[in-house]
Amino acid sequence: MSDDVRNVLLGLVASGISAALGWFVRTYTLNRAFRSKLRFFGLRPGEESLLVVNGKAGQSSWTVARQDVFALLELSMLIKACKSEAKIVPHDAPGTGLGQITEFCIGGPISNDRMAAHLRNLLPGFTMDVETESGPQCGAFTVGGEVYRMEPGHVEYVLLARLRAHEGARPIFLICGQRALTNFAAARYVNRHHAALAQTHGEQPFCLLLKVVDSEAYGAEVIQLVTDITQTALSPRPPQPALQE
Repeated sequence: MSDDVRNVLLGLVASGISAALGWFVRTYTLNRAFRSKLRFFGLRPGEESLLVVNGKAGQSSWTVARQDVFALLELSMLIKACKSEAKIVPHDAPGTGLGQITEFCIGGPISNDRMAAHLRNLLPGFTMDVETESGPQCGAFTVGGEVYRMEPGHVEYVLLARLRAHEGARPIFLICGQRALTNFAAARYVNRHHAALAQTHGEQPFCLLLKVVDSEAYGAEVIQLVTDITQTALSPRPPQPALQE
């Protein structure tokens, strides 16, 4: 065998080994990322997860706002990418358990009865104004003595949380926005940034305050992290002092 033929054969063998090694590394990396994504969302291939749909605020009949439909589609694609199935239920459906399967709950307590229950029982340090019908206080968030009021079309806030009802339970994801558009923005945010969120929070619960900037110009595209409110939102609010007569 001549040196030229030997060099050609060695080159082919080296190329084959390099290609096989590259394929192995890519496959291992993709599988590792997929397993990490499953752990973060508490999903398992072939199993169901719960998508709790809110109603449209101010409507007597049950309808879903257009931007909330976009949020549902975003989360449905996320669940499908994890090879799981989405079970869509209305917010006032009776008999839906807590912690047996992963849950994604969308919408504020005005339009979502289940969200109201989650906030009341799981996030006692966080409140959303549901009494004021108009004005700057409408839909305002209060946490740790700080009030976050929306400026429609300019600055609007949304709560993104991953919680567990008890140890060993599947995660409950809350997306509670001041407007339907902010729900869509937060659904997109968690889909795009789940790897970074997993690296930061691991298996621990988290509660983040996000804001959508200049939605009149950019829609749901520009969303920013304001602050991590986990500790404050999970803590019971201090008792209010009694009024002196």
